[in-house]
Amino acid sequence: MHRSIRTYKEELAMIRDINIPEVKNVTLAVARNKYLGQEDEWKVYLINNNDHPLENTLVSSKGYGEKNGETQRTSILRHFLETIPPMSTTLIEPIDPAVFHLNNEYWLSYYVGTQIFDKRFVFVPDSICEKNISFIRELELEGVLHS
Repeated sequence: MHRSIRTYKEELAMIRDINIPEVKNVTLAVARNKYLGQEDEWKVYLINNNDHPLENTLVSSKGYGEKNGETQRTSILRHFLETIPPMSTTLIEPIDPAVFHLNNEYWLSYYVGTQIFDKRFVFVPDSICEKNISFIRELELEGVLHS
């Protein structure tokens, strides 16, 4: 079945009319807990710096890339976080330093009222490293804050 040119043009016009709101004051961080005599424990957190909650929050995570010329992929994980209170943080998942050489992608979707928001966050290969570590005030931990 072929579409008419008119139908295609109408669809393009409709797509242009869709309001895609910008995600503001919401970010992700990969932070570490240090334990004396043990390896650091790394976790991924969502930070909501808005004065309103994020409702029905979904996060999908995956890793992908190459090592020594071989394609590598992690499992896709999905998390339902329900409500993220205003001016708060929440744990998404632990992360193994063995995947820091990959693109670590997090696709976030949430509602504010009846409006849906979504954003893709990618920690590019080797960006989770000592030179990028800073103190993350919201978590009171050291880590890498997504820009």
